[in-house]
Amino acid sequence: MKKFLMGTVGLVALSLSAPASAADMRARPYTKAPPPIVAPIYNWGGLYIGANGGYGWSRNCWDFVSLAGVPFTGGQGCHDADGAVAGGQIGYRWQSNQFVFGLEAQGNWADLEGGSASTPTLAGVVDTNSRVQAFGLFTGQVGYAWNNVLLYAKGGAAVVDSRHFHTLAGTNVLFNSTDNTRWGATVGVGLEVGFAPNWSVGVAYDHLFIGRDTLSFAASPIGVATTNSINQDVDLVTARINYRWGGPPVARY
Repeated sequence: MKKFLMGTVGLVALSLSAPASAADMRARPYTKAPPPIVAPIYNWGGLYIGANGGYGWSRNCWDFVSLAGVPFTGGQGCHDADGAVAGGQIGYRWQSNQFVFGLEAQGNWADLEGGSASTPTLAGVVDTNSRVQAFGLFTGQVGYAWNNVLLYAKGGAAVVDSRHFHTLAGTNVLFNSTDNTRWGATVGVGLEVGFAPNWSVGVAYDHLFIGRDTLSFAASPIGVATTNSINQDVDLVTARINYRWGGPPVARY
């Protein structure tokens, strides 16, 4: 009987101590989830200004229309004019996800010069010469960006300032000449790499469709006036550097 009473007392004491022990157990602390990892991506949007330089070549094909006011037809052949170009550009770009859209104006000094003997018309009498002195491009751009690498296509209007002239065959003696500004179209592609938040470098290729036009040549003191039909195209390869004023970096999760 005594053992039974002692066992009963022990069970009661154990049952009374259990709630107290449970109360003494503290709740597990709440741990806040770590913030998501934000991967910054290069932002191509904003206003930019830059400089460029490179090499260009122009294809010029000549035909006579008149000589000293008298109709006179005949081909004079084609020649290339090549040399250095240097200038600047200003533009604005918008970025939507990985797609980039832009507008740009570019102006360059140029020294693309070349010539050849006039053949077959007046062969041995005069040589034909061409010099591209400056050009401007006004283009729209559509591109795709892989973070700080941008590949884009562009197209729009082009304007070229040229000088065409005849010289006496085998000499530099001027026979007649014309200075002209002609409008045409341009298409091109470019690749640009951002190497700092606001700086990028790249390379671009442009083809200018200037087309055919009929030009009047003024006579020199020892020459005569002529009218010539000249078809002209220009190709350009330039290296570029840009500084951009844009918004904050874009984040992608």
